[in-house]
Amino acid sequence: MAKKKALAWSPVRDLMKSVGAQIVARDAVDLLISFLEEKAKDVTSTALKLTRHSKRTKLTRDDIDLVLKMK
Repeated sequence: MAKKKALAWSPVRDLMKSVGAQIVARDAVDLLISFLEEKAKDVTSTALKLTRHSKRTKLTRDDIDLVLKMK
């Protein structure tokens, strides 16, 4: 059984089409979803380290924003 994706297929395909891709292959959408999910996990993991370093339990927008500025 395939692993359930965190991101839905149709919105990602629509996003790709919104920047000019008229026809999008299913495997292209799947690959982009996998990339985006891994990137989101990486950013969240780094932000969580900042949260814990600050002795907090709540991950905030500022934590994510700081990680994005660092990269």
